[in-house]
Amino acid sequence: MAGSDHLLNRWMRCVGPPDAMRNMVEMLSGLCGPRVAVFAVDSQRNVVLWNAGAEELLGFTSDEMVGQHCLKANRCETCIRACGMSDNGRIDNVPLVLHRNDGTAIRVRKTARSLQASDGSFAGGIEVLIPEDELRAPPIATARPAPRGIVAANVDDTGVLHFHGLWSRDPGMHQAFEIIRNVGETDATVLIRGESGTGKELAARAVHNESMRRDGPFQAVNCAALSPTLLESELFGHVRGAFTGAVKNRPGLFRQANGGTLFLDEVAELPLDLQAKLLRVLQERTFVPVGGTDPIQVDIRIVAATHKALRQKVREGAFREDLMYRLRVVPIYLPPLRARRGDVELLLWHYIGRYAKRGPRTIQSVAPEAMRALLDHEWPGNVREVINVIQYASAVGRGPTLLMGELPPEFRENNTASSWPMTPQRTDVDEADQLRQALARTGGHIGQAAKLLGISRPTFWRRRKKHGV
Repeated sequence: MAGSDHLLNRWMRCVGPPDAMRNMVEMLSGLCGPRVAVFAVDSQRNVVLWNAGAEELLGFTSDEMVGQHCLKANRCETCIRACGMSDNGRIDNVPLVLHRNDGTAIRVRKTARSLQASDGSFAGGIEVLIPEDELRAPPIATARPAPRGIVAANVDDTGVLHFHGLWSRDPGMHQAFEIIRNVGETDATVLIRGESGTGKELAARAVHNESMRRDGPFQAVNCAALSPTLLESELFGHVRGAFTGAVKNRPGLFRQANGGTLFLDEVAELPLDLQAKLLRVLQERTFVPVGGTDPIQVDIRIVAATHKALRQKVREGAFREDLMYRLRVVPIYLPPLRARRGDVELLLWHYIGRYAKRGPRTIQSVAPEAMRALLDHEWPGNVREVINVIQYASAVGRGPTLLMGELPPEFRENNTASSWPMTPQRTDVDEADQLRQALARTGGHIGQAAKLLGISRPTFWRRRKKHGV
C-alpha cells in the first residue's frame, strides 16, 4: 500500500481531506447503525471530528465536543487501559462501560488507531465506539469467572476485580487477592504490609470473610492510637479494682474476638512489654487480664498490619524478632496507588458514583484539566486520599462537571513536579532502564513517564524507539 500513497495524497488534495473523512464516517455510520460513535482527536487529545452517532450514543453535540478534550465525553467507568492508544498504537474491540452526558452508563466496544508525526510522536487518532446492545448497562460489567481461582471476587471483561470492597485491575493487587483467598482456608497468622490508605483493614476483613471464622466476630484496634496502659486494657481486658476507675470487669478485645478474628493495625507501634504478652497469646492461646490471676483461653485468629518494615524495627531493638516471625507467617503486600496508575481513574469514578448518591451534588463529568491533574498526582495518601478529594470536590462545588478550581489546594499549587530526575550522565543501558522504570511507575502512560523523566513526549518516543523499549 505504501507504493500507492502518492496517488492517495494527490486524490486527497483534490477532494479535500475534511470532505473525504466526513463521507467515510457517514458511510460507516450508515452500515453499522446510527448509534456508532466515530471521532478523531489531535495530538493533545482534543476532538477534531465528532459524528452524529457520537452525539446519539454519548449525548454530547458536535458543537460541545469539537475543540474539547476527549475525556469530557469519553468518561470510562471501569478502564483507563483503553485510553492507551497513544502508547500502544491500536485498540481492538476492547469492552468498556462509559457514562453518557446524562450520567447513565452504556456498554460499548472500542476500536482505535493512533497516527504518528514524522518524528514518531503521537499525532492523534481515530476511535470507534459500538454499543453492545440498545439497553443501558449497569456501572460494572456482568461478572465472569475470576482469574486464578479467585471465587469471592467480581471480575469484569476489562480485568477489574471487586474483592470484598477492594477494587483493582493491577496484577500486584490481584496477587494479593489470591493470597487472601488461599490463606482464608487456613488459620495461619497474616501480616499485611502497605502504606497508609492502601486498604489494609479492608484486606484484613477479606481474610476474615474468606475464612471459616466468617460467622464469628471481627474486632480491630489501632495500636498507635492508644497509650500503653489503655491499649493493654483494651486488648486483654481488666478485672474490677485492677486500677482506679476499674469499677467492673471488662472482657477486652481478645475475649470479644473469641471464635473470630482480631485485627491489630499499626502493630509495629506495640510497646515491648505488650509484645511479650501478645507472643504468649500466639503461642498458647491464653492470656491474663490486667489485675487478674487466672489465664483465659481463646480461639482467635490474629491479622496484623503495618506501614513500617518490621525487620528494621527489630534491628533498632524496638520489636521482638520472635514475635515478628509469629506474625508474618503469611505476609501480604498492598502496593501504593502510584505504583498502580491504572487504578486511579477507576477509583475516581467509583467514588464519584458513591458520593453522587449522598447528594447534594451529582458529578457527571470531569473537566479535562482537572482529570489531567488527578491522573498526574502522586497520591501519597493512596485510596484514602482519593476518597477525601472526591468528598472535597462534592462539598465545595456545584454543577455536573468537576472543575480544576474545585480540587484541593495542593492540586492547584503545581507541586506535582517529579522528584526523580534523570541521571545527568548515563549510558545507553542506563537510559533504557530509566525509560522502563518510568513506564512501570506510571502504568505505561507515555505522557506521565516523559514528565517523570523531565523530557518532552516526542523525546521520550525517540528514545523509546532507539532502545526498543
